[in-house]
Amino acid sequence: MMAYGVAILLCSLFFNQAGLAQDTLNNFSVPDSFSMEGELELRTGDNLDSLLNLWYVNQSLETATDDYLAEADTLIPDFSDSVYMQRLAEIPTVVDLTYNRIVKNYINVYSRKRREQVRVMLGLSDYYFPLFEEIFDLYGVPYEIKYLSVIESALNPRAVSRVGAVGAWQFMYSTGKAYGLTINSLVDQRRDPIAATHAAAKFLVDLYDIYHDWTLALAAYNCGPGNVNKAIRRSGGKRNFWDIYYYLPRETRGYVPAFIAATYTMNYYEEHLITRAPLSLPRVTDTMMVYEPVHLMQVAEVLQIPIGLLRDINPQYRVDIVPGTLKQGYAIAIPQEQVAAFIDLQDTIFAHKDSIFFDPGKKVASPQRYTSSYRVDLPADKYDKLSYKVKSGDNVGFIADWYDIRASDLRYWNNISRNLIRVGQKLVIYKPKGKSASYRELDNMSFSEKQKFAGRSVSTASTSSADSGSASTASTVSSGNNDDYITYRVRQGDSLWEIAKKYPGVSETDITRLNSISNAKKIQPGQILKIKPKG
Repeated sequence: MMAYGVAILLCSLFFNQAGLAQDTLNNFSVPDSFSMEGELELRTGDNLDSLLNLWYVNQSLETATDDYLAEADTLIPDFSDSVYMQRLAEIPTVVDLTYNRIVKNYINVYSRKRREQVRVMLGLSDYYFPLFEEIFDLYGVPYEIKYLSVIESALNPRAVSRVGAVGAWQFMYSTGKAYGLTINSLVDQRRDPIAATHAAAKFLVDLYDIYHDWTLALAAYNCGPGNVNKAIRRSGGKRNFWDIYYYLPRETRGYVPAFIAATYTMNYYEEHLITRAPLSLPRVTDTMMVYEPVHLMQVAEVLQIPIGLLRDINPQYRVDIVPGTLKQGYAIAIPQEQVAAFIDLQDTIFAHKDSIFFDPGKKVASPQRYTSSYRVDLPADKYDKLSYKVKSGDNVGFIADWYDIRASDLRYWNNISRNLIRVGQKLVIYKPKGKSASYRELDNMSFSEKQKFAGRSVSTASTSSADSGSASTASTVSSGNNDDYITYRVRQGDSLWEIAKKYPGVSETDITRLNSISNAKKIQPGQILKIKPKG
């Protein structure tokens, strides 16, 4: 079987937005005789094998049965120039699709020399073109410019040119950054089909605003507006691609003809007896936002998705790490049929082999157990610093109540997230200078002794339960020693409005004032609230 590359990419080598490395394709210049088929065959042959090195392409083509087997060139149809001209004229487009012998030479390469590669391109287009068209519609870019990706990258989001252009739209580093693409050691959005297409659409619109001609905009996309401006000036101010043809860089002269030929081939492949390669790429995917680091292998192993497939629909992650944080979320593309499983098993995915995929010695390590990353030190001349060792059955609400401090202060002093504390963890507690003596022995008391110290009465059952290692989840009522208030332990799903309804005559405002709560929406499970019933 032919190599799995795509000739339509007469090369990612053609592309250079800034006009760099203009000698890359010197052999693609168009001589007056327009006899270049042999040169095209020679120049493309060395680069096609790796153009579509994608997992799903290789998996599909290994078992696919070709619908068309050419026994001889006589089986490949040929058409007259008038037929080509008529077909190009019938394509609905605002881009000038001029036909001449230069364009015909490119059509011959696509439709005769590299038929198998065109089949692969057609299969890939079922996945990528709907994405491109939706984004182009947003920016007002003609839909047919989607075929530009064919000659840029052969629809390979990982394509890299010799001059460093990357992705389906072959962005150089500086141009990608200028159009808002994230490029770092872990993420390269030049490879992201969606993000890169947004950037390409913006770039093309900017070029069109300069020339008000889509053909010149395409030429500028290849060699940079500076080179197009020079060609216009040297031609005496002419603003038609074919009028400035010989004033353009040599590799750019073949760029627009290749685009026209690609547009023709992708529309009239059936007339040339070319079929679509049946690729096993998921036609419908969805994106899930993650806000903590996750490795693609964790997702692949838990959801049983082939890692090659997952990498190919998430090509923007250089080393398979999705570096999500609370401040910066990142999207993972998932086959649509796996979305529900991802949601249900999200905690399992993040925990799966986390110590293997995120080595604690690496920057993106995820600790196996919680550790405070900082401590808050209050002035020693104003505060006494106490220490408390967390015991089984403790929670943030209890500890704050025993030391007569706010739970928010306890969390802040000890960098506690989501009220998560562990048995054996040492907590720092600050009390005003000279008022800490009575609290120093709390660390050595039993649960029932600490409750009594705080003025709470507990039942025998709850006392034995707490002292044996499990805190009661029910609300606990205090004695009337402190202005006759009772206590309520907040449970999962509680709100101040629901808690107030449990006690006749008590309002949300009463609870917030008594407990010095500034934001009623931020009460936490386990927090102890003081409630003073009316009557």
